[in-house]
Amino acid sequence: MAEEFRDETDRDRYAMYVDGALVSVLDYRVNGDAIAFPHTYTVPAHRGRGYAGKLVAYAVDDVAATTTKRIVPMCWYVGQWFDDHPEHAALLSRGVAD
Repeated sequence: MAEEFRDETDRDRYAMYVDGALVSVLDYRVNGDAIAFPHTYTVPAHRGRGYAGKLVAYAVDDVAATTTKRIVPMCWYVGQWFDDHPEHAALLSRGVAD
């Protein structure tokens, strides 16, 4: 089973493919020093396999490695992911004045 992750900038989304088939997407919107994640979706036939979690982890790691933007989790799933991964909490506020 080959997993592939892509930042599809022309569609403002991260996408996960398994064996060439699209299984999950994470939409994003860039606004100044922030990137919002408003929607996560997994194709119904592929739900329950942890694909959305893998995709969110990939996107969070990509934002951390390639930008200084803070992440705004507008989607409940992304919010829950951050609750479950508090080691990434600094990404929610980096660059924001205290």
